[in-house]
Amino acid sequence: MPLPKTPPKTFHVKSFGCQMNAYDGERMAELLSAGGLAPTDDAGAADLVVLNTCHIRERATEKVYSDIGRLRKGGRDPLIAVAGCVAQAEGEEIVRRARADVVVGPQAYHELPALVARAAAGQSALDTEMDLDPVFGQRKFGRLPARRSRTASAFLTVQEGCDKFCTYCVVPYTRGAEVSRPWAQVLDEARALVDGGAREITLLGQNVNAWTGEDEAGRAQGLAGLIRALDRLPGLERIRYTTSHPNDMAGDLIAAHADVEKLMPFLHLPVQAGSDRVLKAMNRSHTRDTYLRLLDRVRAARPDIALSGDFIVGFPGETEAEFAETLSLVGEVRYAQAYSFKYSARPGTPAASMTDTVPADVMDDRLQRLQAALGRDQLAFNRHSVGRTCRVLLERPGKLAGQKIGRSPWMQSVHLLTDAPIGALVDVTLADAGPVSLAGVERVPIAA
Repeated sequence: MPLPKTPPKTFHVKSFGCQMNAYDGERMAELLSAGGLAPTDDAGAADLVVLNTCHIRERATEKVYSDIGRLRKGGRDPLIAVAGCVAQAEGEEIVRRARADVVVGPQAYHELPALVARAAAGQSALDTEMDLDPVFGQRKFGRLPARRSRTASAFLTVQEGCDKFCTYCVVPYTRGAEVSRPWAQVLDEARALVDGGAREITLLGQNVNAWTGEDEAGRAQGLAGLIRALDRLPGLERIRYTTSHPNDMAGDLIAAHADVEKLMPFLHLPVQAGSDRVLKAMNRSHTRDTYLRLLDRVRAARPDIALSGDFIVGFPGETEAEFAETLSLVGEVRYAQAYSFKYSARPGTPAASMTDTVPADVMDDRLQRLQAALGRDQLAFNRHSVGRTCRVLLERPGKLAGQKIGRSPWMQSVHLLTDAPIGALVDVTLADAGPVSLAGVERVPIAA
């Protein structure tokens, strides 16, 4: 049995991985603050440290154990809570091996204050239960404190889980089946975020475009209907969503990109590979051709849209010719942004048992070549933007005096000199382009 500890007065949340983990980390911080604990930016001084983990990448579990060891160095013994996907996957093993005080899965973090109290009292504090209720959110989100934005751009989780079972991916096992947050909950939180100062909301989900629900009149809605409802929300200026799956890119959602002015011209639509054989081995539900034809439809609806994607190189059995098909797809699409990774086996996934592994040096070489191609296209997209005038949402100060950094409608990072405050939308002419950002000049209205 664990020994009792002094109840914590301060806490620190450290989140790893995707935007959904960032959202979950914010909600856990709000829960702890509502319970009377004070946040601190110094993990080394906090009475309670929450490690909000991600299990997508290789050695994620080992990194958690290393972090716990560092936190307990020098005789310190804070309460340590392990949350997120590693907590879901490892469960009691984290308690046994690393003496974590609290272990809480992604669907149970609303129980964090109660679990912390149990741990401080010397009781077992583990909750990795999966919510099997198809009406997502009644268990978790219905018990969270009211949320107000602290920034001009805010995340809002509307969907969790995945039913696709790609052979390389651990998400269905750590986040569970696809479930959608109820319509009223989403709109209520969106209103609270806007009331708190958010000008832009990014809707989040493992497969966000799989969101379904019923509106206040009981009518069936998909993500497009939810976006159109948010479009009517006073004070909200911009809407984004991520991450999408090609299988759920419905016609009404494509149409929303043409019709909804607040929906930004940016789409993150992972493809993972350019070879049909590799896509089939990955258990992706699209082919190269269906993916490219889908992008044609999106571009027809919104010709200026910026496209983003995900890629895995070195999937088991991938040949040089199949990798060349990925490079040719990249050349055809011309992504404005993209994420690329070497394949890493996740325990418990079907791909982890595949034996025809690609040598590490071959994966390294392919990743470098792919990233060179993606970088080439991102720079070309940025350079093509020079001369455009657009609205930039200012998000943070820059390094220079008077400099601010924000995002263009196409998700580009833009830096400029301006007296406008953080959170303002300013008219900017894009004047110069680099590989990852652009320089802008504020357009000042001419006095009448």
